Amino acid sequence: MTSSAMQQLYQQIILDHAKSAHGAVAELSALDADAASVAADGLRQAQSHQVNTTCGDEITVRVGLTGTGAEARIDGFGWRGAGCSISMASASVLSDTVRGTSVAESDVMLDLFREMLRSRGTIEPDEEVLGDAAAFAGVSKYPARVKCAMLPWVAFEAALLQLR
Repeated sequence: MTSSAMQQLYQQIILDHAKSAHGAVAELSALDADAASVAADGLRQAQSHQVNTTCGDEITVRVGLTGTGAEARIDGFGWRGAGCSISMASASVLSDTVRGTSVAESDVMLDLFREMLRSRGTIEPDEEVLGDAAAFAGVSKYPARVKCAMLPWVAFEAALLQLR
């Protein structure tokens, strides 16, 4: 596949996720006052709200884990946000990418995604690890958009941190 064809495919993935967001919820019910709460079924949950002060995009990500440590599984993921197509598509892709993975696997994805976005286009994305998140490789060439793409991932990371 040529570079141009790959870029078109990536753009289509981002547009599809922006139009039909996966994992988005109309409302997130309140969690217990504690930073992390435990549901009746043993699902430990936490959430994080992040704002991109540059453009005003906002997102709240809620994560639910079963198990403990690096092998804990991400069995719950929901998000609510308002922002540009890049940030909303990134949240949708994040939802698809991390559901069912272990914390250790999601840490690897998060690190690769961050490294790819900071590369200014010098790093080829690892599609086997990142899946559709590799579509954001082109965003790395536009520093003003990197924060938009990273916003849900930062919220995800902060929610996970509360559960560790």
